[in-house]
Amino acid sequence: MLKYNLKLALRGFLKNRSSFLINLIGLTSGLLCMLLIYFWVNSEFQVDKFHEKTNRLYQLIVHYHNEEDTGTGQSTPAQLAETFEEEMPEVAHSVAVRDMDNVTLSVGEVNIKANGKHASADFFQAFTHPFLEGDDKTALSTTNAIVISTDLAKKIFNTTDELIGKTVELQHQETFQIAGVFQSPPENATMQFDFVLPFEHFKANNGWALNWNYSTVDTYMTLAENADLNAFNEKIAAFLEDKRINSMPTTLEAVNYADLYLNGIYENGEVAGGRIEYVRLFSIIAFFILLIACVNFMNLSTAKASKRLKEIGVKKVIGAERKTLIAQFLSESCALAFLSLIIALSLVWLLLPAFSQVAGKEITFAFSPSLVLSLLGITLFAGLLAGSYPALYLSGFQASKAFKNKTTKNSSESWVRKGLVVFQFTISTVLIVAVLIVNQQIDYVQTQNLGYNKENIIEFGLEGQAKEKLTTFLAEVNQLPSIEKASSIGESVVGGNNRFTIQKWEGEENNQVSFEMRAVNYDLLETLDIELSEGRTFSKDFSNEENKVIFNEEAIAFMGLDNPIGKRVTIQNDELEIIGITKNFHFASLKEAIEPLFFVFRPSWTGMAMAKVQSGKEKTAIAELEALYADFNPGFLLEYDFLDQNYQTQYVAEQRVASLSTYFAILTIFLSCLGLFGLAIFNAETRVKEIGIRKVLGASVTGIVALLSKDFIQLVGIAFLIATPIAYYFMNEWLQDFAYRIELQWWVFALAGLSAIGIALLTVSVQSVRAALANPVKSLRSE
Repeated sequence: MLKYNLKLALRGFLKNRSSFLINLIGLTSGLLCMLLIYFWVNSEFQVDKFHEKTNRLYQLIVHYHNEEDTGTGQSTPAQLAETFEEEMPEVAHSVAVRDMDNVTLSVGEVNIKANGKHASADFFQAFTHPFLEGDDKTALSTTNAIVISTDLAKKIFNTTDELIGKTVELQHQETFQIAGVFQSPPENATMQFDFVLPFEHFKANNGWALNWNYSTVDTYMTLAENADLNAFNEKIAAFLEDKRINSMPTTLEAVNYADLYLNGIYENGEVAGGRIEYVRLFSIIAFFILLIACVNFMNLSTAKASKRLKEIGVKKVIGAERKTLIAQFLSESCALAFLSLIIALSLVWLLLPAFSQVAGKEITFAFSPSLVLSLLGITLFAGLLAGSYPALYLSGFQASKAFKNKTTKNSSESWVRKGLVVFQFTISTVLIVAVLIVNQQIDYVQTQNLGYNKENIIEFGLEGQAKEKLTTFLAEVNQLPSIEKASSIGESVVGGNNRFTIQKWEGEENNQVSFEMRAVNYDLLETLDIELSEGRTFSKDFSNEENKVIFNEEAIAFMGLDNPIGKRVTIQNDELEIIGITKNFHFASLKEAIEPLFFVFRPSWTGMAMAKVQSGKEKTAIAELEALYADFNPGFLLEYDFLDQNYQTQYVAEQRVASLSTYFAILTIFLSCLGLFGLAIFNAETRVKEIGIRKVLGASVTGIVALLSKDFIQLVGIAFLIATPIAYYFMNEWLQDFAYRIELQWWVFALAGLSAIGIALLTVSVQSVRAALANPVKSLRSE
């Protein structure tokens, strides 16, 4: 029977080429979208899952409890890992990790910028990075050891073989001996690095970091196989409070390391989402796009039912049961679905590189048993869904009425078809609104006045002589013709998480609140054009600037200080005098409200230079800076970024959502119009004699087009009315993620509705005009 049904399906496809082509294009497009999103979603779920102990690999996070809410951070004290391994029997391996970004490694005359880690000896026991040479258990056991990746080995030595014992120079100051070569982290690893140094080396050179009040590293651990995570978290919750002095209340928690990629956003101490929101969003979009493609099949199949009445009647007369007919029609839809799958897979293979660029990650097309089962399941689901209603509808015709071409039309068939059209264009309109609003919000965050100047600002790391002789180096940078002003800062003004505890201010004693801190040099505020609302900046005209502090307006408002200039506050047990108040500016993403922040004058803490370039002289400035850096800092390479580009990286996820949403909206509209076009063809075919009679009686082309288009446009109008509140609700929810956001405007919804109606009108009109222009003689000659 299956062979017989497939043969009938093939004959039906050849007989009804136009509807077959429309259904094939629709289902192929739906499956193509589903497959692309499936590959993307699958790649998202695989991030950080390659570690052998992934189910037992955890990262420690810290919840900071303020009076109003709870903040969450990942930085922990440097000795926490070692203490846990000694005192916690539940911990199998405990690892402290600190980043070393953009440092210079040298072998002979070869100088390379690389990103590395200081890590505890058990790093490679917790994280799976296979060794090509060396012993992963002992490679980090000596202070002067270095472990390098295969990619770095190829860059420096042009090989990955026989490197044990060779030496590498760090920052032209220290020499390390290669103790191992590991496989470079795969692309689906969030932790990307080129080399690892022993954590003992960091502790030996940074004694200050051993203070329990300083959170300077990330701490990871693998728990024993029989460990109870909930019981362990209860045990360690107050661990830091027992170790710290004069610190704000905290709660320590272990969370699965791989889970943080998708669920890394915390609000008030609880998981509040992350990239998982976009995974869910696009999974839903893919489902609805496939559903729209299936709806097209349903609509067109039921609309063309009259052409199959005699076939159904004959089969019923010779004894065919309804379940046999249902099986036949489902076989047809499944055959079409699997044909669509073959075409869709070919298109996926062609489009995957371009889709990877849009998605911002490498997505591979590799068959696996789970993939094959998923593909078969999705395709079978699409085939059964697309064919379910037509199968039940067509198989229900009575044989006697089928021979008389009477389908016992009641209003139900018409209403179902109309309802499906409304459904399609409701989804299309919602996506049009989403695209417009997402792009508006992205444009808003990119053009919003941040309270500082991010344009024409070059920032680059300080190392070697440039860091040791910072004052002289900045003086020479300021002498460059293309540079207006230069200074240095501890970390970029954009983002960061460097919080210090404020313990005391006028009227308040023994407080434990944390404010964001930036260590700066002279002229940093002037370089960034950060405005003061009162007071002064750090200046060479005054002495003891290390004992001074500058707050932003939000910090002063939080502390409730009147006339703050000259008053004193205690920060990390140091008493400082307030000399200035800056106007509020956005040092974090516009997703977050402006928080309290302060600046302290600590040139020795600064590791990044910032230079304001004269407008239009960016290329000249880069060339001058590279020449100066090479002369002043031989053996080191200048790597720079522009501040405005770094600012944009905060919204990479939103920009990708905007791009993907645009493509999916276009595809949804295309599918909806494809179905509408098929119905318009059928509508014109069934009314061909009516059109002929109207033309003979003097009806104009415009009148006939309006007659054929009216019903469809009404349906799209209804879809707009349904889509508007749905789109408003979901886009308003999405905008809640931004502390600073656009207001939803009525014209956005009106534009989306007019666009949907205009596109539908254009689609229907193409076929309606063709029908209206047909010669009535041909349609009436049989009468």
